[in-house]
Amino acid sequence: MPVNFHNFIRNIAIIAHVDHGKTSLVDAMLKFSRIFRDNQSVGELILDSDPLEKERGITILAKNTGIIYKETKINIIDTPGHVDFSGEVERVMNMADGCLLVVDAVEGPMPQTRYVLKTAMNQGLKPVVVINKVDRTMARISEVEAEIQDLFLDTATDAEQLEYPVVYVSAKEGYAYTNGSSGSSKKVDMVPLFDAILEHVPSPSMNNAGPFQMLVAALDHDPHLGQIAIGRVFRGSVKKGDDLVCISDDDTPALGRVNSVFSFENLARKEVVEVYAGDIVAITGMPLVSIGDTLSDPEKPDALPRISIEEPTVQMTFGVNTSPFAGKDGRYATSRMLFERLQKELQTNVALTVQSTDSADEFLVSGRGELHLAILIENIRREGLELQVSRPEAVTRIIDGVKKEPYERLTINTRDEFVGILTEELSSRLARMTKLDQDNSRVAILEFEIPTRGLIGFRSFFLKAARGDGLINSEILDMRPIKGEVKFKRMGAITSSESGIAVTYGLLNAQEKGITFIDPGTQVYEGMVIGLQNREGDLNLNTVKERKQTNMRSATAEITQRLSPASKPTLEEALELILEDEFLEITPKSLRLRKRILSADLRHRNTRARLKSKQKSK
Repeated sequence: MPVNFHNFIRNIAIIAHVDHGKTSLVDAMLKFSRIFRDNQSVGELILDSDPLEKERGITILAKNTGIIYKETKINIIDTPGHVDFSGEVERVMNMADGCLLVVDAVEGPMPQTRYVLKTAMNQGLKPVVVINKVDRTMARISEVEAEIQDLFLDTATDAEQLEYPVVYVSAKEGYAYTNGSSGSSKKVDMVPLFDAILEHVPSPSMNNAGPFQMLVAALDHDPHLGQIAIGRVFRGSVKKGDDLVCISDDDTPALGRVNSVFSFENLARKEVVEVYAGDIVAITGMPLVSIGDTLSDPEKPDALPRISIEEPTVQMTFGVNTSPFAGKDGRYATSRMLFERLQKELQTNVALTVQSTDSADEFLVSGRGELHLAILIENIRREGLELQVSRPEAVTRIIDGVKKEPYERLTINTRDEFVGILTEELSSRLARMTKLDQDNSRVAILEFEIPTRGLIGFRSFFLKAARGDGLINSEILDMRPIKGEVKFKRMGAITSSESGIAVTYGLLNAQEKGITFIDPGTQVYEGMVIGLQNREGDLNLNTVKERKQTNMRSATAEITQRLSPASKPTLEEALELILEDEFLEITPKSLRLRKRILSADLRHRNTRARLKSKQKSK
């Protein structure tokens, strides 16, 4: 091995706001490096291999690959752009020495751009700014450059970070240029971007001769190799057959032997003889490794600082499915099965926490946002398991004897005609406006400070109020004392009063009162919410009752009544609909909103008992 091996390595994280083109940029870089055959169809979003990532068009899991350019290995770490998955960003930043900050040439920097850049700055990463989508007709490059400069002034930790190169890119068309190489004749390939990486991102400063030391930043699993620890080697080298110790958060070393070592090249793990300081590698053979652990030489066990992850902001209960239909759509998950599945998730989902509750069949699961938890739920149901969840709520903490809750900075881009209705709604959710900008194109940019509990359920309202014409983003600010009350506004539930198969006649009656979630022929049970009525308060309705037949011919017999299409909520929409006295039943095939107490009589008795208790307490 050459003494200066690490001089031929660059470790970069690609960071950006969601949908600004990070993964598309990686695709363009991979295609330029010619890792595919000329006749090989590769599609788009190559690194987004998870089915949910492909469906939603977002990166959920941080992942890495390696490209060889001018005899230098460039390790690329693609990170999520959505704020709910910022835990993925935090856990992989320590593997990088520099970052590509990708900014949309039309939208400019967005709230999550600020968050990920601030995280990178705190880690001391050297930034290279990539203004993407410069081929778009609406690109406003000069204005975006000024906005990026303001962003750096707000987030830089030292003067050196204010000096950064800018590369102009069209990931879609596969070209890049700098100020010195602009012009149509130069817009041919990605060379200017790769050259900027080699020139401005430092090589890792490492000690190859010292005892081995590696920080585990990710985990994978292979049916043949077992658990795979992925991370950056900070010191020394290691090869197959070497003994290592794993130092966990309790500082207890556990001895293991390396079965195999891998380096990342193109889209695959490549087994190698030995790995050295500065590289991002994968190691098998170590038992019971967790993210944040240190793999070290057993002769000189030396732990690295553990990865710091911000606390969760949203929580909800995950419980065993207790509905009458439990086990019909998928595998019935016992409390033990559900607990084991959640524990498995904790091994890789570092921003998640799981706590026991007073009930043996329920667990309190906390994450970084509604989408973070929704993705976990979707993965569990796709594995064939059933469960039921409660309404999401903000995580509160006692700090210095004061009960506090998380606050977020909310940014909205929309047409100015929607400003009034959005401001009114947010005011009722305890939001305080801090900024309002309007330009000649009738586009308004609004900023608010709002408690996380006020944001729960707002995204669906925003999409409807702004008719899908706008962008909404948020980032965590801090913890503040709880003030005021957020009243969750939702119309009353239409619940089935009987069990059976819903029929057209029963659903027509329901649609006279409001909207329905189900189609004729759907199996229902007592206490299942089959729709929402146009007023507050719940309504029990028999949707399985057929129309009474007579031998009398009606004068209006030829008039036919037609059902409106069912308004079936998505998983995220359904989570926002749950009230305190309800659960969302989740199976591989169905989403069913239901009352916690299924019997209408028992619900009425329970309500009366609570009212009497309140009166006595007064």
